[in-house]
Amino acid sequence: MQITKFAIPEIIFGNGSIKYLAPCAHRLGAKRVFLVSDVGLETSGWVERIRSILEADGLECIIFSELTANPRDWQVHKGAKAYEECGADVIIGLGGGSPIDAAKGIATIVGNGGRIRDYEGANRIMRPLPPMIFIPSTAGSGSDVSQYAIITDTDRQVKMSIISRSLVPNISIIDPDLLVTKTRELIVSSAVDALSHAIESYVSRLASPFTETQALNAIGLIATNLRAAADDKDTEALKNLSIASTAAGMSFSNAGLGIGHALAHSLGGRYDVVHGMVHPMLLPPIMRFNIPSCTEKMATIAQTINGVRLASAKSLAEQGCATLEHMFAELRIPVRLRDIVPDESRLEQICRIAVQDACAVTNPRQATWRDLYEICGEAW
Repeated sequence: MQITKFAIPEIIFGNGSIKYLAPCAHRLGAKRVFLVSDVGLETSGWVERIRSILEADGLECIIFSELTANPRDWQVHKGAKAYEECGADVIIGLGGGSPIDAAKGIATIVGNGGRIRDYEGANRIMRPLPPMIFIPSTAGSGSDVSQYAIITDTDRQVKMSIISRSLVPNISIIDPDLLVTKTRELIVSSAVDALSHAIESYVSRLASPFTETQALNAIGLIATNLRAAADDKDTEALKNLSIASTAAGMSFSNAGLGIGHALAHSLGGRYDVVHGMVHPMLLPPIMRFNIPSCTEKMATIAQTINGVRLASAKSLAEQGCATLEHMFAELRIPVRLRDIVPDESRLEQICRIAVQDACAVTNPRQATWRDLYEICGEAW
């Protein structure tokens, strides 16, 4: 067996677990906390709730919420400057993937200097980061447990993948209560993002027994809980999606992803689309592309989703792709790339950029930009 490693933060999980935030911050030496979030979470009241928890325990709280979805490099630089000017000592990231990735970017600049594009790629962060606590408000990105940060380079219109063990936080507090205020669209897009994390990492070239177990657990939980969570906001289903997101995050953080995320990053950098909404369009054709290189694993994914195995591995693998297409259609979400991309004229450029993304390296089947272009054509 290949030598492998498995890096995760300390995880505190459960309904109401944000009540442990202040003791966790004190344990990391906090006196003045730098809270990174966004306007949506301010509006929903969660930012004020977090601030009140911290201030009730004698901690100062400086809020930085000048962020958009798909955080920009200049926003990260502005946040790092604000952190240094206020004399903060611990970073808390509250939100979905965007605020948490921005918090990671801010911590990287605070600890290492330079510009965020200096750290694009793997293992380029050389100095320690400030202590970090992350509180995910969605069940999808897995950023709160992962070694990844995705930041948009506005000059190149590219979403950069920054990968480093340093980006794993000290503590992740996962409280499913935060999901109750989310829209149906956000619950679905986040869960499909987690599903793609699980599937891509399960078939990754770097998958190990430690990551495979987590990935299959996530796939099963999402398949059986997504409908109830999205349509009814069932509390048990939302809790299970939180577990699935965490499991998928632990898997992809250590095993890597694939060409689905490489394409999603390229599309997101060019068109600023919602990351999770790209995967219902791309995941089935990408799975079909990968079947020749990992037929048995694709069959196992299908068995995990459908619960039975009554066909050959190849037939079962193909059934799994069809099952996901049916599931996405039933969820009433866009399933064609043309629904979010204005025209086909830039797809070649997008595919040429995607094939260079760090996520493409661990895909089980080597892909050229022409392969990606054909996949986009199938998804169109």
